[in-house]
Amino acid sequence: MAAHRRPRQHPFGGRTARTAAILALAGAATATGFEGTGQAEPRLTPTQVKTEVDTLYREAETATQKYDGAKEQADAGERRLNALRDEAARKTRKLNSARDALGTFAAAQYRSGDIAPTWQLALSSDPNRYLDDAALAERAGDRQAADVSQVRRQLQEIERLRGAARVELKTLKSHQDELRRQKASVTGKLTEARRLLAELTPSQRDQVTGADDTGGTTPGHAARAAGDAGQAQAGAVAAPDSRAAAAVAYAFAKLGSPYVWGATGPHSFDCSGLVQAAYRSAGVSLPRTTYAQIDAGRRVSRSELRPGDLVFFYSGISHVGLYIGNGRMIHAPNPSAPVRVAPIDQMPFAGATRVV
Repeated sequence: MAAHRRPRQHPFGGRTARTAAILALAGAATATGFEGTGQAEPRLTPTQVKTEVDTLYREAETATQKYDGAKEQADAGERRLNALRDEAARKTRKLNSARDALGTFAAAQYRSGDIAPTWQLALSSDPNRYLDDAALAERAGDRQAADVSQVRRQLQEIERLRGAARVELKTLKSHQDELRRQKASVTGKLTEARRLLAELTPSQRDQVTGADDTGGTTPGHAARAAGDAGQAQAGAVAAPDSRAAAAVAYAFAKLGSPYVWGATGPHSFDCSGLVQAAYRSAGVSLPRTTYAQIDAGRRVSRSELRPGDLVFFYSGISHVGLYIGNGRMIHAPNPSAPVRVAPIDQMPFAGATRVV
């Protein structure tokens, strides 16, 4: 009888197979790890960081202008909505008073209406006076009919106001949604710019952000920045218009103030907020955004520039400064640089406007 033998094990079966699989997976993981390390994104050079950060700041400023515009519309819409609600409330109170008066008159008519007018005349001790009273009552009835018509008109007007308020509320919510979208866009781009700058050394960051220019951000540059600003002010061409001169003086007084997107002063600004605040101090009202500010006055060519003119940059009209003469301006550049004096050649020139 043939002896029973155990079946021959496959060379890669059982524990051996599992061990081989584990080693294979480990090798694959190691290879993947080395591959990822070998293809890791290299650190950017300061020049590359500057390019990336400048792009992010420009995109953020474009989003900031859209945010400013949406906020201006939202604020105006909220004021209109509140005005509509206040007017509707006033008219409702007036309507309720008119209804109360009509109710009192109707109740009086009901109480005195049990005796027919002919019997009231027959039973009256003074027929002449009764006729006078009847004529007065008829005129009063005409007035009450007019009051009823007025109440109807008031009801229609209140309904119109309520309808307008509903439309205004819907528009306001749309502007608020746009505000949230633009805020998210701005904060996302500024966060990425801060991350890139954090990877540089302090000296590299100064080089990238231009902190050694007029209006520097570091204590070591503060004294020289103040001196440079003083020289710029002393050498500035006098503005021919008193309001333009007042706006320029305001901008000089704000040198060193921080850039904060959406801010209009008095202690921090974005680019269009600084220009708006400068002219507001001179008694001149300007729109909130660069897109609207460029159309707020008379366009002038670059060769015609004089102090107080608004100078705009980039093809999208996303940045503005206040011209002070000698090819220089005061502007709020970006979150890494405060309000400062800078040459208008620093950015692509897009146009200029004279508002006074």
